[in-house]
Amino acid sequence: MSNIVLNVDVREGTGTGAARAVRREDRVPGVLYGGKLGPVSITLRGNEVRKALLTGNFISNMMELEHDGKRQKVIARDVQFHPVSDQVMHVDLFRVDEDTKINVEVAVRFTNEDASPGMKRGGVLNIVRHTVELLVPAGNIPDAIEADLSGLDIGDSVHISAITLPKGAKPTIADRDFTIATLQGSRAVLKADEEGGEEAAEGEAAAEGGEE
Repeated sequence: MSNIVLNVDVREGTGTGAARAVRREDRVPGVLYGGKLGPVSITLRGNEVRKALLTGNFISNMMELEHDGKRQKVIARDVQFHPVSDQVMHVDLFRVDEDTKINVEVAVRFTNEDASPGMKRGGVLNIVRHTVELLVPAGNIPDAIEADLSGLDIGDSVHISAITLPKGAKPTIADRDFTIATLQGSRAVLKADEEGGEEAAEGEAAAEGGEE
């Protein structure tokens, strides 16, 4: 869980005109929904939202809303920005608790490239998935999942089954062991391997001829 706490007020007016009026007061309109309660139109303080975004933990991390001295855990499900000014125009917040399972996109981080024989030989890592969608408890959302390249040689692949996931998390794609990345040979490496194979074949042929 992040340490973000946002003060929230219930928004009476709805529609484009009401939202514009809210933004003129440096507040961000939004909607709070999910759980046992119905959707509620809300506003957040603009400076608090901007500060929270700068932490990098605003999206897909559990945080808290405070209203009248009470707190509610939430996840930001959508943030809309102005296409020119990048001003936050609207946020959608989803009510959760520690054990609420939600779908989130989690980045894949590749580690131990220096322990990969294929990378040392000049291989090229072809990343098939930069992110993986997980079903994960809201209180245990990882910043990233790690794909270990140790021992990976040219022609090898990394599949989701090779990645350790957080406790309680599982991929939303459950019907196959999908590929995260493959290690491909560059043209230079492939040419060197081909030439090495030809030299080996010629050597074997010469050895066989000598035995005759």
